[in-house]
Amino acid sequence: MSGFASLRLTICAAFLGALLYTPVAAAQSAAAPAQTITLGPSGLPLPRFVSLKSGRVNSRVGPGVNYSVDWMYMKPGLPMEIIQEFDTWRRVRDADGSEGWINQSLLSGRRTAIVAPWQRGKGGRINLLDDPEKGASVVAIVEPGVMGTIKSCDGQWCEMTFDGHTGWLAQSLVWGAYPGERVKN
Repeated sequence: MSGFASLRLTICAAFLGALLYTPVAAAQSAAAPAQTITLGPSGLPLPRFVSLKSGRVNSRVGPGVNYSVDWMYMKPGLPMEIIQEFDTWRRVRDADGSEGWINQSLLSGRRTAIVAPWQRGKGGRINLLDDPEKGASVVAIVEPGVMGTIKSCDGQWCEMTFDGHTGWLAQSLVWGAYPGERVKN
């Protein structure tokens, strides 16, 4: 084959490949969800948020009672993020980033959250609003690190209850709901 014929064949192959690949790639990117959902062995999404059922929950270094207790949580309702599953055990992460294994029987699907734990100890205050908009009236002022119950989240705002006070917080200030996640508790 001559050099010109070889070059012509290469150009035609490249052009044909581009034509065939472009619609497939465009269709795949259009069909791709905004966030990839991975299902764990339980059939539930990973990661996901849950809360502690009990006021005394052991976090272990491995998935089973034969593994040593690494930490004991003493706050019922504390939000946890499940990041892995093994049999009836869930590997969880708390708001401080600590990880361990907790039996599923000690976890609840009830959604709770911690307000801006990354601002804890910095002296800030966060307004709990009566409507999900920036200019809304203040219902209460909450401190970073306080825990509340999520009533709902619309992807940008979460309606939460703190010791009898119910109001709205920007979802970006909540550890217990993913950015853009919709929650109905």
